[in-house]
Amino acid sequence: QVQLVESGGGLVQPGGSLRLSCAASGSGFSINAMGWYRQAPGKQRELVAVMPTGGSTNYADSVKGRFTISRDNAKNTVYLQMNSLKPEDTAVYYCNVVVRSRWINYEYWGQGTQVTVSS
Repeated sequence: QVQLVESGGGLVQPGGSLRLSCAASGSGFSINAMGWYRQAPGKQRELVAVMPTGGSTNYADSVKGRFTISRDNAKNTVYLQMNSLKPEDTAVYYCNVVVRSRWINYEYWGQGTQVTVSS
């Protein structure tokens, strides 16, 4: 069993910055990938950024150049640095972690953190 704890959401003005974090805890697993998704009201959940272990980072076109995903593997924590925020970035942001345990992959989601970009 893996527990995810997210933090860092809030209200910010357009052009501002926020940093999200997500810490994974538990035992008996290895992490295959860590990433972030978001869901705006009335829209489907969409990928924001993902960082596979040993693989290439992938970003949604809408956030390239503004958002940066990073990981602290010693802490099993993933971060999302969001700069130059726009009103259309307003959404609930979810941490997503794919782990491998006993040769089986499992996917876990964080509880979600609200990001609101408004003046």
